[in-house]
Amino acid sequence: MRGRELAAALREGKRVYGTCILSTSPHWPNAVRRTGVDFVFIDTEHVAIDREQLSWMCRMYQALGIPPIVRIPRPDPYLACMVLDGGAAGIIAPYVESVEEVQALRGAVKFRPLKGKRLQAILASREELEPALAQYLAERNADSVMVVNIESIHAIAALDDILAVPQLDAVLIGPHDLSLSLGIPEEYRHPRFDEAVRTIIAKARAKNVGVGIHFSAGMDQEIAWAKAGANLIVHISDIGAFSQALAADFKAFRAALGEEEVARKGPSIHI
Repeated sequence: MRGRELAAALREGKRVYGTCILSTSPHWPNAVRRTGVDFVFIDTEHVAIDREQLSWMCRMYQALGIPPIVRIPRPDPYLACMVLDGGAAGIIAPYVESVEEVQALRGAVKFRPLKGKRLQAILASREELEPALAQYLAERNADSVMVVNIESIHAIAALDDILAVPQLDAVLIGPHDLSLSLGIPEEYRHPRFDEAVRTIIAKARAKNVGVGIHFSAGMDQEIAWAKAGANLIVHISDIGAFSQALAADFKAFRAALGEEEVARKGPSIHI
């Protein structure tokens, strides 16, 4: 799959499946490929990955036909250009709450490498691209995917306007921050949380924009939201899947051998 195919699937309402990758091991991409994912989500907002390492990861996943979508640390068009230049197939911008932020990102993702006052005039519809330049930019950025995080009550309030920005491919709900913004921290079964998620899904799909949630607190909820229209399926992370699988195996060992279960808790990673 290429970026343009991923973007088209998201807009058409087709489901695409991916996971969050935290490991930078060179053994990991081929193992991930065997899972059948359509894309990978690489998080640089909460995970320390340097620029060269990130570029190697992106280009490796691209070579395997798995588009890497990178979350940048903040909704900054220059950071968006940087990761796209490094080999990313698209970007996810965190904690977006305004049309202005989305328009700036649109300029970076869909009009790269055009910059400055000329770009601002194009985005504001004060000028038009010359046919040759329009064709050049469309071809150059055909595989660049633009996704923004919706993770606050203010973002939901501005959602209709955000979704009206041209060339937005998808919105991704950030469950942890959204629950905090709603005043119900980590209460993912709360009716208000479910209502907020379903509101975002309904509004996005009504505008033919892809929508999903990065979630690992309950596959039953993920399936229910997918049935409600979510089509950007970002399930768990590599470290989450590893810890869950290994914990289940050791639990089975101890049960079979008549030993007491050992429960160890550590700090959670919210991405």
